[in-house]
Amino acid sequence: MGQTPQNVTDAELTVLQALWEHGPATIRQLTDRLYPGRRTSDFATVQKLLERLEAKRCVERDRSGSSQVFEATIERDELMGRWLRVVAEKLCNGSLVPMLTYLIKGRSLSAKERQALRELVEELDQKGKTKRDRR
Repeated sequence: MGQTPQNVTDAELTVLQALWEHGPATIRQLTDRLYPGRRTSDFATVQKLLERLEAKRCVERDRSGSSQVFEATIERDELMGRWLRVVAEKLCNGSLVPMLTYLIKGRSLSAKERQALRELVEELDQKGKTKRDRR
């Protein structure tokens, strides 16, 4: 999706999370997951949230069966990246460094998390060297 990110509300995000965790689902299946002690209005709420997500191109609906099935068309990482880029633009003049520094210093990282960060930095360094070598 190369379009400008549109805001996803907390309620819409809850629907997306259910789709990411459980895969494609009908409105009834989503309503059962999100509202276990469901009321009549809950079905309409989920339906409206799905319509809004479809308009934002975050879900698509399969109308081929007897029940319409909805599937997320945006990955969790892509949505997270969009939000983080918006925050970086607004608070850090587009730089990720202050935001990443704050997040990393803001809590203790496990040895496994620190190692994953080292590996990521190494991977990025290698990609940078490869690009420079091609020039």
